[in-house]
Amino acid sequence: MRLDTLGLQTKKYYFHHYNFPPFSVGEAGRLGPKRRDIGHGALAERALVPVIPSIEEFPYTIRVVSDIFESNGSSSMASVCGSSLSLMDAGVPIKRPVAGIAMGLIKEGEDYIVLTDIAGVEDHLGDMDFKVAGTEQGITALQMDIKISGVTFEILRDALSQAHKARTFILGKMADVIEGPREQLSEHAPRIQTIQIDPSQIGMLIGKGGETIRGLSEEFESQIDVNDEGQVLVYSANGTLGDALVERIRTMMKEVEVGDEFAGKVVKTTTFGAFVELTKGTDGLLHISNVSPGQRVDTVEDVLNKGDEIAVRVVEVDRERGRIGLRLADDPEVAGKSVEELAAVGSGGGGRPPRDGTDRRSASNGRDSRPPRGGDRGSGRPRHGGRDRD
Repeated sequence: MRLDTLGLQTKKYYFHHYNFPPFSVGEAGRLGPKRRDIGHGALAERALVPVIPSIEEFPYTIRVVSDIFESNGSSSMASVCGSSLSLMDAGVPIKRPVAGIAMGLIKEGEDYIVLTDIAGVEDHLGDMDFKVAGTEQGITALQMDIKISGVTFEILRDALSQAHKARTFILGKMADVIEGPREQLSEHAPRIQTIQIDPSQIGMLIGKGGETIRGLSEEFESQIDVNDEGQVLVYSANGTLGDALVERIRTMMKEVEVGDEFAGKVVKTTTFGAFVELTKGTDGLLHISNVSPGQRVDTVEDVLNKGDEIAVRVVEVDRERGRIGLRLADDPEVAGKSVEELAAVGSGGGGRPPRDGTDRRSASNGRDSRPPRGGDRGSGRPRHGGRDRD
């Protein structure tokens, strides 16, 4: 919510709404927010704002609703305690729990007594309703209604002292139920997750004409937003889809290194091996000599076909030549090997394939092998007036 007041325009991401229907105190009346409801909601909201994480730490708009069904005490302070518990149970990483207590006062002449946790009759007949909310470290919100001309320093001191003891007691009872925010949001809760990528990789994430980012959104039923600084926001319907999409983006943005393992898909087969898609836009070569460890095959298609999914490990990365060499993950020569050992194993390909994916031995006329440039062309005489083309 944009707040356009007399000061600078600000934004609000945390809301506390409080409902106090007439039947909660045995009365008949119209339903809907009244001044009292709005004021109590604002007090509970103010009590919790200091512990709510920033939008950068927790990129959600949060709305808490307190519905009061019965009341014979301070329902606004009850809503502070209940909201603190519900936020922690929901997995919102609040800084620490907040509790509230309402203090009362009976004053006759110079004599007075401060009451802790006043009931309805004490609020009605007493001289003060002093609401104090806070954490174990300090006060976050105060509100006072008084029916006398004023309170002395001693009355205020005693009220705050008793409120501190009561707040500490309540926080202890709350801790018996839940000690702190849950580590994860509910599996069924909508997820908003943030990933930071290098701004130079934004184009890779978006893809040609937005093809990559649209494909990811459709596959994971999620929305992806990215800004010019490389901050990626992922909006998913639940935790499973969100976590899977975040992991896919991280894998896509990560530079492939020797030792990395991928569940890739065969995107092309050639006479010298199979190209396996490791991440969107990044392929590696599994040489024909390694498609079936320990066996010699005549063609790649004897073992693999386009569309097959296989587990592979990276054993060679040549960034200058744009080559990534692969071996099967269960190949005895690479399974369980360290990065140094994998680098020594290599891909076994013996040279980089052409960028267009054709076999070096294959000419443009489709022949599998090129005949020698000399003797089998007849007499072996040089052509074009004695100039040898070789």
